[in-house]
Amino acid sequence: MTIKNIGNAEHYTWGVVCDGWRLLNGNDLAVTQECIPSGHGEVKHYHARSRQLFYVLDGKLNIEVANQIFVLGKGDSLEIPPTFHHRVWNAFEEDGSFLVISAPTTAGDRVNLEPLPNSGI
Repeated sequence: MTIKNIGNAEHYTWGVVCDGWRLLNGNDLAVTQECIPSGHGEVKHYHARSRQLFYVLDGKLNIEVANQIFVLGKGDSLEIPPTFHHRVWNAFEEDGSFLVISAPTTAGDRVNLEPLPNSGI
């Protein structure tokens, strides 16, 4: 057992300027902490097998699921079932920090529905 946090977890960058930290990286369950700066986010995509839960730690996020837009604030969560088209972005002034809990892992289970941008959303 190891205490994990953004200071010692595996770090990765996505969407050009967004950060993520792998707090738990199992095949059956993955937990990441991510941060999206203002004006950035990801492209619409889906996962064939993975169910996800997004939980906002700080700031606000927009999450589009099946063409419906949700605004989540600190303490809010939203579940995204497998096969649902979705994307997350930050249209607000402050950074958005959140947890993504995925079961099973999304590794090898992502289909992008839009081309990846060079920067921003």
